[in-house]
Amino acid sequence: MSEPTPGTAPSGTGRVPHGPFRPGDQVQLTDPKGRVNTITLQPGKLYHSHKGAIAHDDIIGSPEGSVFRSTGGVDYLAFRPLLADFALRMPRGAAVVYPKDAGQIIAMADIFPGARVVEAGAGSGALTCFLLRAVGEHGLVSSYERRPDFADIARANVERFFGGPHPAWRLTVGALEDALSETEVDRVVLDMLAPWECVDPVAKALVPGGMVCAYVATTTQMSRIVEELRGHGTFAEPYAFETMLRSWHVEGLAVRPDHRMVGHTGFLVTARRLADGVTPPMRRRRPAKGSPIPGTPVPAADEGGSSGAPGDSPHGAPDESQDEAS
Repeated sequence: MSEPTPGTAPSGTGRVPHGPFRPGDQVQLTDPKGRVNTITLQPGKLYHSHKGAIAHDDIIGSPEGSVFRSTGGVDYLAFRPLLADFALRMPRGAAVVYPKDAGQIIAMADIFPGARVVEAGAGSGALTCFLLRAVGEHGLVSSYERRPDFADIARANVERFFGGPHPAWRLTVGALEDALSETEVDRVVLDMLAPWECVDPVAKALVPGGMVCAYVATTTQMSRIVEELRGHGTFAEPYAFETMLRSWHVEGLAVRPDHRMVGHTGFLVTARRLADGVTPPMRRRRPAKGSPIPGTPVPAADEGGSSGAPGDSPHGAPDESQDEAS
């Protein structure tokens, strides 16, 4: 297998992720206060701000990590944007999947190079970019989006990031439950309002051992998709979780959590596809403290409504209010 030539784009895409800055590259200029501005390099153009201007021609041909001084005497640090930066600053139709959740989807749904992935809800294309990065050029990401306007935004963002159409991406305008045509799918990612409506077609499309991952915003949505997967009969026990991300301030001896953090953004639910004809084993869980042991009689409630032994309070502590004269 031939090695890629340094400074060239992956085949099928026009974006060069390293090497000197070139015309058409996106560049992040960061000022001393940490404020970021993203520009697209064009020969002869100028970047203007209230702190002066920087010529694009000065940036073109320079290596990443260079510092450029504006005409106002302010230094700017120049880098190409990372995918996480691009996702947070891309033009939006629908809300984007935050990088912390996209990373968990890639890891916990085990998106691997060459995988065949179906995505329901392309939105603004942020998660699509992460999925395409993970499956590579020999995989497939088939995205479904109900709204044509969102599909247009997603297509523009994906092509902007990769520098052109990605060879492993297929975008369909339509509802997944109506338009899904793929079979022998390895992974399905559901970023939609009612993912429980798609469990039947998802189960038919997934290979045994494949995985479905649902991204939802509320506890009621999480509960409903978990119970739907659990009751469908073709999936192993679902796993539901969320991720909190907190940065830290580190300066000399001042080491503390930052005052702001990326807290709740959404819940993730994953489940594995069982082999056809297999009945999932019955779940066995430790009973809650104080619950009756299966197979033992439950004490009948007395006239006062309590079911404990005489002298016991409803909270399990001995009742000390007995009549002393008795």
